[in-house]
Amino acid sequence: SMQAVYVPADDYSDPAPVATFTHLDATIALERSIVEKGIYPAVDPLTSTSRILDPLVVGEEHYRTARDVQQVLQRYKDLQDIIAILGIDELSEDDKVIVSRARKIERFFSQPFFVAEPFTGISGKYVSLRETVRGFREILDGKHDAISEDAFMMVGSIDDVMEKAG
Repeated sequence: SMQAVYVPADDYSDPAPVATFTHLDATIALERSIVEKGIYPAVDPLTSTSRILDPLVVGEEHYRTARDVQQVLQRYKDLQDIIAILGIDELSEDDKVIVSRARKIERFFSQPFFVAEPFTGISGKYVSLRETVRGFREILDGKHDAISEDAFMMVGSIDDVMEKAG
């Protein structure tokens, strides 16, 4: 079953949500800061969890890709203070690559929903799990480093990104 759990003041250390979350197989955490970027759905992949994200259940490629996405996003999050104070130009070349890929990953998480078509004017898209994993893996591997991050917003598959980029 699906349950909605209200977390007072977004305090995930509050005893009530903590006790509740221990009994759930998966959690989908929505994040206001993701909404502020215009990314929908505003799912936070760093705080969302699933017990089935296990290589024996989802397969090695899916598992490794998901974990690698989380690592890139976590590194980007860790760099936020440095970026805010010194700017991106002061980062190492490796960290600049991480930031670029993380920003593309964030935007690739956006989804054009069929039910939102009347509100967004963007046609809904269905993307298979295999295509989703392939898209994230290609971003992680740097296959699309030359494509602008804007091309990753509100598209379906990685092929749609390439088509949008021209």
